[in-house]
Amino acid sequence: MLQDGPLTIARREGLTAETLIFALTGPLTLRNMFDLQNDLRSSATPRLTILDLSDVPYMDSAGMGLVMNHYVHCQARNGRLVVVGANGRLMDLFKVTKVDTVLPLAATIEEAEAKA
Repeated sequence: MLQDGPLTIARREGLTAETLIFALTGPLTLRNMFDLQNDLRSSATPRLTILDLSDVPYMDSAGMGLVMNHYVHCQARNGRLVVVGANGRLMDLFKVTKVDTVLPLAATIEEAEAKA
């Protein structure tokens, strides 16, 4: 598995204009996380930000740090961040680090939007 391959980011509105969805494809690592970091912070914080990790096969500690930093960023601005579609490998990382007890997780985008 290519762990330092490219990361592509598709950004779109959710069901409402107050929801932004970032669908990621590829590994989320130190080598490729900076475009995502810039994209996440490039506009006002929406009420709900959804990070769709359905097509992210691998995430290193820097990638997880970015996700957690953005979670805190959203909280400080009265927004919410929900991570969806994490595969078994990512869920194991979240569980080992106990991030799963803090970070809101959902199976699908629809589930995340319904909880908002």
